[in-house]
Amino acid sequence: MYTTPVHMQPSSATIHQFDPATTLIRIPEMEAITGIKRATFYKLLKHDPTFPRPVPLSNSSSRGAPIGFVLAEVYAWVQKRIDLREVAA
Repeated sequence: MYTTPVHMQPSSATIHQFDPATTLIRIPEMEAITGIKRATFYKLLKHDPTFPRPVPLSNSSSRGAPIGFVLAEVYAWVQKRIDLREVAA
């Protein structure tokens, strides 16, 4: 039986715990989680007040400035969509 050598095992100092309430994700992760493409994100931001609001990642307000989304808010939005499916059935 093979075991990982002690010097290669993760220590508590190297294991990172991510809090979804404070973890920001970018558009590619949003696409993977929601199944929605970039162009649709911008439509939802404009027309759907329940869609997670972006967090500016720089002081720039120009088009194309980097943004992120709070992971917990994205998960909550997806769960609401799933719940709406169950209500409609």
